[in-house]
Amino acid sequence: MATISPLDSTQATPEVAAILQAVKAKLGRVPNLFLTLAKAPAALKAYLGASEAIGTGRLDAPQREVIALAVAEANGCDYCLAAHSAIGKMVGLDADTLLQARSGVPANPRHAALAAFSRAVVRERGQVSALDVQAAREAGLDDQDLLEVVANVAVNILTNYTNHVAGTEVDFPKPAALTHA
Repeated sequence: MATISPLDSTQATPEVAAILQAVKAKLGRVPNLFLTLAKAPAALKAYLGASEAIGTGRLDAPQREVIALAVAEANGCDYCLAAHSAIGKMVGLDADTLLQARSGVPANPRHAALAAFSRAVVRERGQVSALDVQAAREAGLDDQDLLEVVANVAVNILTNYTNHVAGTEVDFPKPAALTHA
């Protein structure tokens, strides 16, 4: 149940309405997360600005979705699991890769390194061990990659926590169940 209801778009200020229209133009609709963030325009702008900046980095869209799925799973965010499963499909990740990203063990070595380091950042609240960094480096991640992972984790924590606090209604298809071995 929503503790913070999404903004009724007819009640948006002209500035927020323009932002939401841009989201709709890009995504074809305005998901509930954006309408919820729109209740605090600064939060909406922070999310969109950070997401745009991250999109200019070295990590490509499929790699960013692997991180998003690993973080959503680690934080138990049903909304983000559904959203990033759908977005992951849109950027070319297959069903197995989506599930592997959530479990932290993708078959693709680079995806595995990104997922593992992301989960370590979440689990350790950024206080990763030297062994976590060493494992990431041995898997091929360099300083730029590590910092971009941290940035992606931070943006995903923003959405995960927003959804937890707000009780955002999931408006994406339910993702496949993750089975634990």
